[in-house]
Amino acid sequence: ASETELISGGSDKQLILWEWKDTVTWNSQLVKSIPLKGHTEAVFAVDAVYQSDEPDLNLLIASAASDSTVRVWSQHGSEAKCIEILHFGNGFVMDVCLSFLPGSDVPILACGGDDCKISLFIQQNGQFQKTLILPGHEDWIRGVEWAVCGEDLFLASCSQDCLIRIWKVCTKSKQLPKTEDDSIKLKENIFTVKDADTSYAVSLESVLAGHENWVYAVHWQPSFSKDGSMQQPMRILSASMDKTMIIWEPDKESGVWLEQASVRVGEVGGNTLGFFDCQFSPDGSMIIAHAFHGALHLWKQATVNKKEWTPEVVISGHFNSVEDVKWDPEGEFIISVSSDQTTRLFAPWKRKEETEVTWHEIARPQVHGYDLRCLAMIGRFEFVSGADEKVLRVFRAPKNFIENFSNITGIPMEKLCSHQSSDLPEGATVPALGLSNKAVFEGDMALQPDEDEESFNTISNQYPEVYFQPLILTEPPPEDHLLQNTLWPEIQKLYGHGYEIFCVACNNSNTVIASACKASKKEHAAIILWSTTSWKKLQSLSFHNLTVTQLAFSPDDSFLLAVSRDRNWSLWRKQDSSESGPVFTCCAYTDKNTAIHSRIIWSCDWTPDSKYFITGSRDKKVIIWGQCDLSVITEGNELDSIKPCSTVLDAGDSVTAVGISHVLTPDGRYIVAVGLEKGKIILYTWKQSGKEPALADWTTNVEIDNSQSHALAVKRLCWRHHAGRAGHNDESSSKWLQLASCGADHCVKIFNVNRFAL
Repeated sequence: ASETELISGGSDKQLILWEWKDTVTWNSQLVKSIPLKGHTEAVFAVDAVYQSDEPDLNLLIASAASDSTVRVWSQHGSEAKCIEILHFGNGFVMDVCLSFLPGSDVPILACGGDDCKISLFIQQNGQFQKTLILPGHEDWIRGVEWAVCGEDLFLASCSQDCLIRIWKVCTKSKQLPKTEDDSIKLKENIFTVKDADTSYAVSLESVLAGHENWVYAVHWQPSFSKDGSMQQPMRILSASMDKTMIIWEPDKESGVWLEQASVRVGEVGGNTLGFFDCQFSPDGSMIIAHAFHGALHLWKQATVNKKEWTPEVVISGHFNSVEDVKWDPEGEFIISVSSDQTTRLFAPWKRKEETEVTWHEIARPQVHGYDLRCLAMIGRFEFVSGADEKVLRVFRAPKNFIENFSNITGIPMEKLCSHQSSDLPEGATVPALGLSNKAVFEGDMALQPDEDEESFNTISNQYPEVYFQPLILTEPPPEDHLLQNTLWPEIQKLYGHGYEIFCVACNNSNTVIASACKASKKEHAAIILWSTTSWKKLQSLSFHNLTVTQLAFSPDDSFLLAVSRDRNWSLWRKQDSSESGPVFTCCAYTDKNTAIHSRIIWSCDWTPDSKYFITGSRDKKVIIWGQCDLSVITEGNELDSIKPCSTVLDAGDSVTAVGISHVLTPDGRYIVAVGLEKGKIILYTWKQSGKEPALADWTTNVEIDNSQSHALAVKRLCWRHHAGRAGHNDESSSKWLQLASCGADHCVKIFNVNRFAL
């Protein structure tokens, strides 16, 4: 039958039974969910079986939680209730699995836990009774799973002792005891089920040793229907902390379980832990695993040589709050930074002869040891990022990335490369004890010894100096390649701040970087300006008393705007440049008397003509400021003339991000995106109508619906500078604008906005 139900358990202490409806009537939802509440701590193992073949199936569910209990639930129709609680004292059950005894409909439950034993419970007279304990493992049991094969029932279990055990349950015929002979037999545990009046024997079938670290998961290949009966392939997949997954099968002749040759997939380099879980695809031709860092790894069996498995393209993304996102100046890719300590680059993948364009992570330029906070693009293939450290780091793309970027996005190399590409490094690598990405040049990679040469197993050989391997890609790289072969070399460090970097911006001519750090005093809240040619400190701008939360250069580069936790903004005008670089002086600001915002100002942005700027605050207010009455303006008196040009817009929730599109609506209105703390994104348009601000100047156009918005706070909004959609050569390009957003829900999103519909 088609699979339409799913059971999940979470740290919210409940289970949810999800049901997918094929037919949707006008008043019903596509997915129905039934919550099962009862556990008092996080649920971390669930399993379920159908108890009968009737249309209104009766479902039996088992769940294990950190409250040291296993609960058994029964579901009839849309009602589910807890029918039994099994207590485990102070111990924890790590995994549960349900099945039926061979040749009967008596449920059997296996529980594996931190006492290194597997407990078998059998339902008799409507109660689950502990019938048998299977000892053998020497450390916590991490996974148990049943499989029905013909007349027998098999149980696979895995443990932190690096071993997998396979147990066999079969019916015991009531034969007369044979005369004892001296042959060596496996010990059998025999138990009798009163209801069925049958005896069963449990014996250890095999012990599989092949992993070198904790085995976290073991799964059977799913059964399939053949000639009207269910077939169970004798094949097991295991995932371990040693960074490998192994497929096991019994040998055809001897019946001994062996590692199926060369299907140890994994061997991921870089700073990773191993695999947490794994699964076969329904037909067994693909395997998927997920690693400690939330990444998915997918492998596919080769059609010709069945023993060969190749990595496949799989979705990826951040696994913690995404703090900042930026488009590259040409609008061809986006870069994001996150608290998961990585910088990731996403671009559209253009397949040959296909119109479909999908976005994928194609590089991970920075894998850091600190949570990343902010970034700014300095030209096309160069960026500066700030993390929870006092240093800003500057990165430039290596040659290998530019070649692969060209292959994947279909943009010709001539358009990407400048004349100086010949002296670019091939890639980058992180030394064993370092945090900085070191450039790798063509000469460096030849130093590695040949694999054939017998190398002494010294410490230096176990930790090679160069992990980087240049690969020519035509499709997005798999996770293990992203981890070690797509780093960008670090070309500069900028020292000067006293605390963790909080925000950074670069001007549009790519000559000046402005940055600020966390601060609780005025001397630490200063903005530092840096030159991108000499990388020297140009100026320190002191005004704010607390952390500067965002910086923005005006599109014409004549102003720098700063907003702060002290609820004020400051505007800095560029004066005539000195020899070392431009000099900025404060020309306008708000203070206690003139401030309109009453809480932290989180975000700011400029209109494309540099006439107005926008601020958004925790007090739910969005305000557009500028020299509203243009008739009275003279140089130097901005302080008096910069006032709110719009009425105060109440966004209905704390505003955490604002962004103004560089392209206007057809009737000349500015398009403003506002991101809220609860995850919503709202698009407004605004145009100044008269000398006085009027409420009618604002129009709310689109409130992006909940299913497409973020689930938690929006951290940053960034519009693509050009009209059109990245990766598409569509004629109607002037119709589309693209907005990138990132949020605390770990997501980066790209929205297509039809500016004619606004």
